[in-house]
Amino acid sequence: MIVGELRHGQLTILDRLRETVRLSEGLTSTGSLTAPAKARALETLARFGERLRDMHASRVRTAGTSTLRRASDSAEFRREAEQALGHPIEVISGIEEARLIYNGVTHSMPRNDGLRLVLDIGGGSTELILGQGATPRALESLSMGCVVMTEGCFPEGRITHEGFEEARMAARLRLRPVKAFFRDATGIEAIGTSGTIIASELAARKLGIIESHDLSPAAVEKLIERVLEFDSVSELTLSGVSERRAQVWPGGLAILIELLEVLRIESVKISYGALREGLLYDLLGRLRHEDARARSVEAMMRRYHVDEAQAMRVSETALQLLELCAEDWGLQSDLARNLLRWSAALHEIGLDISHDGFHHHGAYVVENADLPGFPRVEQKILAYLIANQRHRVKLEYGNDLPNNWLQPTLRLSLLLRLAVLLNRSRSLVLPQLRLFTEPHALKLTFPHGWLDDNPLTVADLKREKAYVREVDYQLSFE
Repeated sequence: MIVGELRHGQLTILDRLRETVRLSEGLTSTGSLTAPAKARALETLARFGERLRDMHASRVRTAGTSTLRRASDSAEFRREAEQALGHPIEVISGIEEARLIYNGVTHSMPRNDGLRLVLDIGGGSTELILGQGATPRALESLSMGCVVMTEGCFPEGRITHEGFEEARMAARLRLRPVKAFFRDATGIEAIGTSGTIIASELAARKLGIIESHDLSPAAVEKLIERVLEFDSVSELTLSGVSERRAQVWPGGLAILIELLEVLRIESVKISYGALREGLLYDLLGRLRHEDARARSVEAMMRRYHVDEAQAMRVSETALQLLELCAEDWGLQSDLARNLLRWSAALHEIGLDISHDGFHHHGAYVVENADLPGFPRVEQKILAYLIANQRHRVKLEYGNDLPNNWLQPTLRLSLLLRLAVLLNRSRSLVLPQLRLFTEPHALKLTFPHGWLDDNPLTVADLKREKAYVREVDYQLSFE
C-alpha cells in the first residue's frame, strides 16, 4: 500500500506498507484459490483497511492483477476481500496493468522525452511497455511470472541446470510473438521495476558482480551461476535476497535473462516506482480531470466513426434524466454519472460493424477491447448498458457484476434506454422533461400537447412500458 497527499499541487508520498502474500502461490490446477492463500490475503487486507480507517483516507484505489484475472473463484474471493479492506477492488486487465506500471515509472524517474522500455516481472505475469516520454506506445502483458515459472520448472524447489534451461526456453517462447515490437529501435532507455528485478540488482551489487545500479545480461548470468550452487530454494541464501524472494527467484531470473537477451538490452536501470505509484498518479489525474478513461472513450468514438452529434444528444438527455432521479435512485456518484455519459457516447459503435443487432456488437467490443484506464468491472457495466439500450432488457449481461452494482446498473440502463428512445429521430428538439421516480417506477411528463404532436414517440414509449415491466419496473408518461 502506498499513501500520498496533495500538497501545493504536488503529490507527496507519506507512507509505504508492504506485506508479502503471493496469492498466485495459492492458485490450484483447477483455477481456484487455496484456503491458506486466501487467509493470508484477507489478514493483510484487514490490517491495511484498519490503517485506512485510522487515517480517514478520502480517495482509495485498489487493483487486483494476474491471479484475480485467472482465478475461477475470483468474484467470490473479491467480495470477502472488499469486506476486509472496506473499499472496492478493481480487477484490471494485463494491458491496463502495463499502462499503470509505465505511469508509475515515468513519475518516479528523471524526465526523458526519448524512448523508454519498461520491464516488470510479477508473480503471475510480465509486463513490457515501450513508450516515448510520458506516453506508452506499445503495451504487452505475458502470462509468465516468477511464481508460476518457479513452480513449473523447479518442482519441489529443486534448483537444477535442467530447470533453468526449461524455464529459459519457456520464457523465450512467450517472448517470440511480441519481441519485434520491443527491440531494434535506437537510443532506448531500458528500465526494470518490481520485486525480481530490484532484488536481482541489489544482490548483484552486494555480491560485487556490479558496481553501479545498472543490470547487464552478464551480471544476471553470474547470478544464475551463484544460484546453481544451491540444491533447493529452501537453502538459497544470498546477500540482498530475502527468504521469501528466494523461494521464487530462480523462475524470475530465468525470465529476466531472456528478456535482456531476446530484446537485446545491454543494461537496465532500476525504478522503485511501478504499479502502486501508477495507480496513485492515475487517481491524481482523475482529480485534475485528466482521466485516461475519457481519452479511451474519445479514441473509440473516432475508431468506430460514431455520429458525434447523436452521441451528444443522447448523452445530454441521459444526464438530464439522471439529474432528476440521482438522489432517489442512489446514483449520485461521479462514477455513475461517467458510466452513463460514456455509454451514451459509445452506444452506436456497433453500427460500424452491422446495423442488425448493433447494440450487441457494440457491447462485445466494449467488453473485450483494451480500454486504458478502465478496470474490468467498469467495462462490463458499459457493455451491459450498451447491450440493453433497446428491445428486451437482458439481465444476464450482469451475471459477472458485483452485487452492489446490479441495481444501479439496471437503473442506469433504464435512463439510457429512454435517452436513446427520445432521440430516435436524430433531429427532434426535445422539450423540458420532468421525471419522477419511486424504487421500482418512473414517470415522465411532457409539456401539454407535445405527445399529441409526436405519435411515433408515443408508440415507442408504449413498447418501452412492456419491456420495463419484464424487469419489475413500471414506466408511465403523460
